[in-house]
Amino acid sequence: MSLTSSVFSILLLTGDPEILSQFKHAFKDASVTAAKDASMLPKDVTRRTFDAVIIELKPGSAGGAAAIPPNIDHTHTLLITGSRTVLKRASKFMQAMARQKAAGANGNEALSLEDYLEWKMGDFVKGMRDGSGRNLHPMLINAIERPLITRALQETKGNQIQAAELLGLNRNTLRKRIQDLHIPVKRKRASQTREA
Repeated sequence: MSLTSSVFSILLLTGDPEILSQFKHAFKDASVTAAKDASMLPKDVTRRTFDAVIIELKPGSAGGAAAIPPNIDHTHTLLITGSRTVLKRASKFMQAMARQKAAGANGNEALSLEDYLEWKMGDFVKGMRDGSGRNLHPMLINAIERPLITRALQETKGNQIQAAELLGLNRNTLRKRIQDLHIPVKRKRASQTREA
């Protein structure tokens, strides 16, 4: 998913063409200003404000403070400095932030659940594939199902009938899943909540 330039403004300081390509693909060319380092930036760029400044640090470098352009407002700009690996992860993080900002601009509160899950599971699925993982579907379904049922039970104060209705499950199916997933169930009685 690419984002328009009006959504997010990024200054990217890296000499790595792969990282540059990854950010430009994610955020479109117009929203990403790139250079090998701060000394190579034109003067008009150093006076601009950016939502984020991303700086690649080479192994053995002294630190990121010297690499940050002097006119960057540290109180209003996200600064990410790190190795090539860190910057690759940062592009995914930045994409999620930009989606969040765009959603806020449109009057929405947050990312959709589907977008959030896709973002969070991307590295996991890739890692499983690289590691010759198998049976990913049942593993992920179980990983999602346990906290979902737990939250539904918390929301209904342990009432399994209400939780089953909330989840769209048959009561007996919910009880079996609670047992299979070893979910502790504590029912709060109405008298306990009145006394408190």
